[in-house]
Amino acid sequence: MAFVLLGLMGLLWLISAVCSIITLIGAFQDEVWKGILSLLCGFYWLYFIFAEFQHEKKGLILAGIFGPTVVAFILSYGALAFTV
Repeated sequence: MAFVLLGLMGLLWLISAVCSIITLIGAFQDEVWKGILSLLCGFYWLYFIFAEFQHEKKGLILAGIFGPTVVAFILSYGALAFTV
């Protein structure tokens, strides 16, 4: 059971990573220094995705970043409970 949860968690992390890369591409397309700063400083990246990121599917991308991350954290603790 733990392997199933870990596999699902890996899939959710992959979805979140793809959506994060989309926002980084948007930062680099806006200005190069914004992309570099977003890559190196997580706080600026959070500011950028909420305040400056412009995309026709912005809400879906933000949900793709934060939704799977929260569910993956919950599943990781569930997988930990099955291994103990």
